[in-house]
Amino acid sequence: MPLAKDLLHPSPEEEKRRHKKKRLVQSPNSYFMDVKCPGCYKITTVFSHAQTVVLCVGCSTVLCQPTGGKARLTEGRDTTRSSVSGKSPSC
Repeated sequence: MPLAKDLLHPSPEEEKRRHKKKRLVQSPNSYFMDVKCPGCYKITTVFSHAQTVVLCVGCSTVLCQPTGGKARLTEGRDTTRSSVSGKSPSC
């Protein structure tokens, strides 16, 4: 009797909904972002689940505010996912 679902090849949407530890390959829900300030155009690296208010280094404007989970970006901010990794280059 075959299974109704393919357990080895789940859809990407199904994997995204699963808990981070119960995925086929474990992966975190959090990431780092490069946020560009519209006033002074400086780029600041911000954690997606930041728990404190993040201010711009150059002009001290608020870039993002914490919520219960992910940090909420202030309107008008330009973001990209950062290529920062938590691993050291020697590994």
